Amino acid sequence: MKIAMVGTGYVGLVSGVCFSDFGHEVVCIDKDPRKIEMLMRGEVPIYEPGLETVMARNVAAGRLSFTGDLAGAVAGADAVFIAVGTPTRRGDGHADLSYVMAAAEEIAKALTGYCVIVTKSTVPVGTNRQVAEVVSKANPAAEFDVASNPEFLREGAAIDDFMRPDRVVVGVESDRARAVMSDIYRPLFLREFPIVYTDLESAEMIKYAANAFLATKITFINEMAMLCERVGADIKAVSKGMGLDGRIGNKFLHAGPGYGGSCFPKDTNALARIGQDHASPCAITETVIEVNDRVKRRMIDKLVDLCGGSVNGKTVAVLGVTFKPNTDDMREAPALTIVPALVGGGAKVRVVDPQGRREGEHLLPGVDWVEDPYAAAREADALVILTEWNEFRALDLGQMARSMATPRLADLRNIYPPEDVRAAGFEAYVAVGRRGFGLDA
Repeated sequence: MKIAMVGTGYVGLVSGVCFSDFGHEVVCIDKDPRKIEMLMRGEVPIYEPGLETVMARNVAAGRLSFTGDLAGAVAGADAVFIAVGTPTRRGDGHADLSYVMAAAEEIAKALTGYCVIVTKSTVPVGTNRQVAEVVSKANPAAEFDVASNPEFLREGAAIDDFMRPDRVVVGVESDRARAVMSDIYRPLFLREFPIVYTDLESAEMIKYAANAFLATKITFINEMAMLCERVGADIKAVSKGMGLDGRIGNKFLHAGPGYGGSCFPKDTNALARIGQDHASPCAITETVIEVNDRVKRRMIDKLVDLCGGSVNGKTVAVLGVTFKPNTDDMREAPALTIVPALVGGGAKVRVVDPQGRREGEHLLPGVDWVEDPYAAAREADALVILTEWNEFRALDLGQMARSMATPRLADLRNIYPPEDVRAAGFEAYVAVGRRGFGLDA
């Protein structure tokens, strides 16, 4: 199959590379000439474990290429995937579909024969029908179908998610379009991975419903964490006890500083707006959004208390600022709320993150970037773990405590047991949903 992938952001690049690894001929398209130049040199503009290797293999095999020429790439394609951004629109919370519709119009003008236009971007219910209208208006003679094929890729594990998915969701309304999509995903079908065929609206809704539910699990356990702190329970034990129930499961039950990233904040906001627009408010989702914001702000209070009531003049070492480990993505990361509050409160902040500096340098002004966590902790008044990178899971806490001006730790990912922290020589410790010690912890 010949596939054109419009957009080489996270979803588009990972999907395009993986489709080529299925054996399809894939052309990835982007309007940014610098990004295309990077890709043609074999450089990956995002951090995703394993992606560079798979990309290089398929470029060498002649199945994968990159271009800024959409018309040339679309001509003769069996399927064209739209994988452009749908950011939250300022002011009203709706998903901004301007990039999707612009891509649809440009694709329409380049069509030379029958083609399935597939929306890979996360879009509100009804978007694919709007895409069909845009294409028909731009090219009344076009022979095409639209399909909805939402992605379910976890940053840091995207290659495995694509190659071994829990399920593939495909919304189609013609046998011809279904046949094309079946051919594209044949390698997964042959290995008996579930492929769910449904109508356009249901496919669009599945993506939002799934992400909102996962965001709800995270937010629920963070609320329980706050209650655990008040009643003296340990959220780690509570999460384990809950997760062993097969009806609940243990995933997304890890307390922390709130969810972030490219999907959950954007998709919960969009789903809330969809509900309001259709006179069916999603009260749980709306509350999840509110509580998650409150969780992030609560982390700031923890840090201020740890520093004796004020961070003014204090040196704070922050380990990890990306929204999760194994990615360079800073979008909606808790660090974007917490770190500016520290800087604004007069703290000198040192940041260590294995992949976050490229994005973080312009998103977090006023901080010092340090490569080594031990250097960051030296003479610091407080140490904060914000992202649970593997590099931060086996630190020599004793060495850190001895080098700090005042050995105080805020473990906002609950990596280290309090007894280990105390034994290492820390005088104060706070976590999320478990007992701390020292000061007013």
